[in-house]
Amino acid sequence: MDYGCGVTTTAGYEAYEGAGELLRALSAPIRVAIVTELAGGERCVHELVDKLGAPQPLVSQHLRVLRGAGVVRGARRGREIAYTLVDEHIAHIVADAVSHAREAHVRERGSTAAAHDGGERAIEEKH
Repeated sequence: MDYGCGVTTTAGYEAYEGAGELLRALSAPIRVAIVTELAGGERCVHELVDKLGAPQPLVSQHLRVLRGAGVVRGARRGREIAYTLVDEHIAHIVADAVSHAREAHVRERGSTAAAHDGGERAIEEKH
């Protein structure tokens, strides 16, 4: 059976489906920030709240989404729950995505600045 995009096996389609679910779970900027923090090691909710400057209920809500998607796992540590990434590949995916976004932003700012400077030079040359 052909599932589209050149995928002809159920296993191939399931891999794409799993990747799509992972990317959906990472689609909120705060979740990207949470994963970035967890890439440095285990963190309790209060540590994430302090680092991200976000309200505790919001951080907990996004941790539930990430846990449901199999991105993080929590383990009780006394009165708190400490979270870790399930797989370090996720940290690499997020780090690459953030790096790409930063580079794209720099390129965009550079081309905008160059276009702006070029426009100013053209105006100066006319006068």
